[in-house]
Amino acid sequence: MKLAVDPRRLLLNAYVYAVLFFILAPIIVILPMAFSEPDYLTFPPEGFTLGWFGAFFGNSRWMAATSFSLKIAVLTAITTSVIATMATYALMRGAGRLGTLFQAMLIAPIVVPHIALAVALYLFFRQTGLSSTITGYVLAHSIIAMPFAVFTIAAALSSVDATLEDAAMSCGASRFDAFRLVTLPMIMPNVLSGGLFAFILSFDEPVISFFLAGIRDKTLPRMMFDNIEQNLTPIIPAIAVLLTGVSVFVLLAAAILRRVADSRRMPVTET
Repeated sequence: MKLAVDPRRLLLNAYVYAVLFFILAPIIVILPMAFSEPDYLTFPPEGFTLGWFGAFFGNSRWMAATSFSLKIAVLTAITTSVIATMATYALMRGAGRLGTLFQAMLIAPIVVPHIALAVALYLFFRQTGLSSTITGYVLAHSIIAMPFAVFTIAAALSSVDATLEDAAMSCGASRFDAFRLVTLPMIMPNVLSGGLFAFILSFDEPVISFFLAGIRDKTLPRMMFDNIEQNLTPIIPAIAVLLTGVSVFVLLAAAILRRVADSRRMPVTET
């Protein structure tokens, strides 16, 4: 039997695999370097040890930076989820003339270079006393995470029939109660998914953290930059492997939430 081979399909598959390899190549290189025995970076790795992971978890400065980053990331996820939900609802249900301008402001952090945004936030926070504070970190990270949360929540809100809220209000519910009891439960998986994206963006964010970091409280990415400049050891690849694991876990959790949201929107089959 003669097999039909489409050259264009083969070329497309080769292109896709080449792009995937280009994206994953740095991770493939970093992964074995985290288990190398020498106290300097080497590839291919020499020997095998888990000591660099132990050195990370046993160092109080690394643990303090990790705890500080986790605290900021959790607060950023909560803040971004609440503000993004209100902003997306206002954007999609409101009919104001400034809707286009409001939408542009929400997605602006994607198109504005992070270095320019970091400088602007640093100068503004310096004047307002928010520089090197947890509030400043949370506000700054919420700004850069806002577009991703808005897009995620908007995808769910666009599939919710607005007449359901009208029906609730016709039964005596207020506008807020109609949103809280009818719309919010339907879009909650996407709200949580947007919060997860905000968490991982905040936890990994290096540029703005570099400008806002003080002398004492530093985020984990800022500590990694300092360590690279002063004492580059395989502990950096070890931390990179841990951060990659956290990112994979968050992406899997977001995928599960998206599947839950899709199942909720499945049409009911009449019997």
